[in-house]
Amino acid sequence: MSQKFNAGDIVQLKSGGPAMTVERPDIYDEGSYICVWFKGSSREMASFRADVLIMSAPLKD
Repeated sequence: MSQKFNAGDIVQLKSGGPAMTVERPDIYDEGSYICVWFKGSSREMASFRADVLIMSAPLKD
């Protein structure tokens, strides 16, 4: 299976939510990606299936 997303891609859930950075493919769940984002000053991390993610516009400074 080819990768849909690459490390460093900015993605978002199709249903909305914060912009997240793809950290890496999830080695325990094929077709899923480990994504990270910040909630205030807290770093959050979760695994999401590729079919629920879309590419997001790059964040502006």
